[in-house]
Amino acid sequence: MTDSSASLPEPLPEPAGMREQYVTEGLAEAGLPAGPMEQFAHWFKEAVRDTDALPEPNAMVVSTADAEGRPSSRTVLLKGFDERGFVFFTNYESRKAREITVNPHVSLLFPWHPMARQVIVSGTAARVGREETVAYFRTRPHGSQLGAWASAQSSVLASRDELDRAYADLAARYPEGEQVPVPPNWGGFRVTPRAVEFWQGRRNRLHDRLRYVCGEGDPVWRVERLSP
Repeated sequence: MTDSSASLPEPLPEPAGMREQYVTEGLAEAGLPAGPMEQFAHWFKEAVRDTDALPEPNAMVVSTADAEGRPSSRTVLLKGFDERGFVFFTNYESRKAREITVNPHVSLLFPWHPMARQVIVSGTAARVGREETVAYFRTRPHGSQLGAWASAQSSVLASRDELDRAYADLAARYPEGEQVPVPPNWGGFRVTPRAVEFWQGRRNRLHDRLRYVCGEGDPVWRVERLSP
C-alpha cells in the first residue's frame, strides 16, 4: 500500500496570514527640509548604508500608461537625482519609452522594505539631453554597452539563442577595450516630480505618510499628512 499523501502538493503559503509589525521611529513634519529632494537624499543615504539588508537601494518601480490609460510597471535602476528630478536610462523603443511618448505622466516607487519605508513619486518624464546620455553610457561596463545594442527591448524573441547570437556578434565587432558607440535609440529620462510621498511604517498599521506637493510652475512645496 502506498502513501497517498506523498503525491499531494505541499501546502501553499497563506498571504493573508503574513504579518509584519513595523516598530520604527516615526516621521514628523518638524525638521523636514523645504523640498522633497533633500529629504530623499537623506533617506537614500540611510538606505545605502546597509546594502546587506537592502542590496539595491537605487532599484525603483517605474509605472507608465499608454494612450488608453492601460498601466504597466517594471523595476529599473535610478542613475541620478538632483533638484530637477530622477534619471533612468532605457531603450527609447521599449514599452515604457513608447508609453511615455504618448503619456508622460509616470509614477516611481522605491520599495525599501527592510527599513519599513517607501518613497512614491508622481511626475512627468522627458528625455535628457544627448550629451548627458553619452556621458553616462561611457561609464557603463563594456558588456552592458554591448547589451544596449543587442537587445531590442520589449520586442518578441524567437528564442534565447537569438539574443545570445546578437551579443556574440557585437562582442566580436567591439572587443574589450574598443569604444562602443552609443545606440541612437537609447538614452535617459528625467522624471520631474509634482508630488513625493515619504511613507514610514508604524505599529498597528498607523503609518506616517508625508507628501510634498507642488503645482506646475509653483516654486514652493507644501507638505501634507495623509491618513494611513
